[in-house]
Amino acid sequence: MNRRALLLAILEALFFGRVTGQILATLVGPSWLPSAEHWFSGALPYPILLPAQILLLMFMTVVTYDAFRQQGRLHPAKADTRRLLCRLAYVYYLAMVARYAITMALVPELRWLGHGIPIVFHFVLASYLLVLGTAPESFRRRSGGRLRRRPA
Repeated sequence: MNRRALLLAILEALFFGRVTGQILATLVGPSWLPSAEHWFSGALPYPILLPAQILLLMFMTVVTYDAFRQQGRLHPAKADTRRLLCRLAYVYYLAMVARYAITMALVPELRWLGHGIPIVFHFVLASYLLVLGTAPESFRRRSGGRLRRRPA
């Protein structure tokens, strides 16, 4: 079983849930979901944000598919590429921690979880990058599986 690809699929599904929840909150506004204003950070207007999220989900789907196959144009086979993805993920995490701290300092009425949905899902996206950048072999080592060499 390709645990790395499975984890990518789970993170992608979480992000899909966020986009779906945002659409429902905006169009329908069910009482069981946070209101539409909780889903937006205000960085991008919704008519731009939604297509960008859909494009990102499409891209993530191809990346996840390639991860399951362990090959393809978007499969990070090179160690340098994986290291870069991990570094980008760490910078992304730090940026979101800083964003959260600044938001809490400047807008204390949002403390602690108010309007946190965008930040939480940026952590999901950062996690996606980190998992993508993690070598597939490390997942097998941690799970007790045996390393097998793939034919070149």
